[in-house]
Amino acid sequence: MRDYALVADGERGALLGPRGEYVWMCAPRWDSGAVFSSLIGGRGGYALAPAGRYVWGGYYEDRSLIWHSRWVTQDHGVVECREALAFPGDPHRTVLLRQVLPAERPAPLRVLLEPAADFGGGPLRELRRELRQDGHGVWHGRAGGLWLRWSGAVGRARPTGGGRRLELELTARAGATYNLVLEISDRPLEDAPPDPGQAWEATSTAWREAVPELSDVLAPRDARHAYAVMRGLTGSAGGMVAAATTSLPERAEEGRNYDYRYVWVRDQCYAGQAVAAAGGYPLLDDAVRFVTARLAGDGAGLRPAYTVDGRPIPDQRRLELPGYPGGFDLVGNQVSGQFQLDAFGECLLLFAAAARHDRLDADAWRAALTAAEAVERRWREPDAGIWELAPARWTHSRLVCAAGLRALAGSGAAPARQSARWEALADAIVAATDRGGLHPSGRWQRAPGDPRTDAALLFPALRGAVPAGDPRSAATLEAYLAELTDDHFAYRFRHDDRPLAHAEGAFVMCGFVVAMAEHQRGRTAAAHRWFERNRAACGPAGLYAEEYDTAQREMRGNVPQAFVHALMLEAAARLGREW
Repeated sequence: MRDYALVADGERGALLGPRGEYVWMCAPRWDSGAVFSSLIGGRGGYALAPAGRYVWGGYYEDRSLIWHSRWVTQDHGVVECREALAFPGDPHRTVLLRQVLPAERPAPLRVLLEPAADFGGGPLRELRRELRQDGHGVWHGRAGGLWLRWSGAVGRARPTGGGRRLELELTARAGATYNLVLEISDRPLEDAPPDPGQAWEATSTAWREAVPELSDVLAPRDARHAYAVMRGLTGSAGGMVAAATTSLPERAEEGRNYDYRYVWVRDQCYAGQAVAAAGGYPLLDDAVRFVTARLAGDGAGLRPAYTVDGRPIPDQRRLELPGYPGGFDLVGNQVSGQFQLDAFGECLLLFAAAARHDRLDADAWRAALTAAEAVERRWREPDAGIWELAPARWTHSRLVCAAGLRALAGSGAAPARQSARWEALADAIVAATDRGGLHPSGRWQRAPGDPRTDAALLFPALRGAVPAGDPRSAATLEAYLAELTDDHFAYRFRHDDRPLAHAEGAFVMCGFVVAMAEHQRGRTAAAHRWFERNRAACGPAGLYAEEYDTAQREMRGNVPQAFVHALMLEAAARLGREW
């Protein structure tokens, strides 16, 4: 997975490999069927690369998800292709832009387009070529319930495979630029194809305006990239999908494959809090808008996750595809049947962060009141917790709710009487949790009856449920460092007696949490070491997966994982100044 890059426009995203091949893209939306699904064993792809031998590389344009595929060829010098989805995206129409940049000398390229909707079940059909007055050919077709149009330097493409794909041999002349524009829509494409120059200019401008400079944070370029990834995963309704993909295994042959093309409320709150710490407030506003709407609709019955436009997630089902090696293919998710108490605490922390920046409107304030009331009603109930396990009275869930109440009480948004009530409730939750969630050694433990430590137990001090200098906070951090870290990589919790790395990969998000915990304690050198170690747990495109296999130095799980980029951004902001 480390070799793939992401292009995204908020409404959907695509993964691009080193041979110039798009191996994954759902259309028209994140949770639609994939039109390119070879990543998980389906059909469909879109490849452009030099003919002959080459060495691959690539990079993003700063403050964007505009990718440059770069090939050093055996006989034709350096060839580059600029890649993007037209940004910001249209919910109904995908516009995939490819621009072959001027070459050093003539270079032959091979192009293959084989769309197949619904994870390969809807191949290209009704293919026809339209000859325009300017002499350029435009190809039209259908795939499943989608309409497709391919324009630009594609006039000499030829149908193959019984009309299910188009192949093109293109010689890039020195000094010339070649544009290929692919449109995929769930509606008929009745207007003219986009002008490539205008589409590229609009996309470049929109990205520059969307991603802030972030010049006062640690590792500013990587922080900007994390922000760009989060923006690319955020749709017009404000929802940020947890990842662009489904079914990429966290561990080979162990059945831990999940569909993350949905919006987890907790992740959305992480993103909003990170942006509040770093700057670039439109993404904070998006997070508040999405969470506000969900609380307005569902109240104390808030689901852990939704589709990007706020609908319930469909039930999980298996696809009849080979799957990514080591895994199998699923769509949908069973998370909707869970109760996750900590999500309410994260909502309160998000609203408090918005209030501190004077970005909490009347609707969001009502949603904050709803979340606080839900905590008051439900904090004693067992829940699935941050790791979505069997219901228990998880210490983290209760303490994060206490942190959210304290944050909102101290934000200046509430009357003094209301703030005092929330502080009293937070005190009661902490006291009750102390009675059942405190280990005999003086640190927090996972739950009553579960004495293990857990990465999630670092959050209460970070978020203000209890002070960082509280003996329970200090003891928790020291126990966690001793028991669940190795070589500055962090793990969630201990599954069994096996070595940590044998049970699962290092959890990259947790590495950034440790960096912030060390920084909060004033251990600056340790904090920076943790930050740098985990910042490097990515591939050439700077994308993070959920886990990192430290033995094989490989990314594991769906990619890019939004909450990792969010915690990386927050850590970059917090480590860049005094706590």
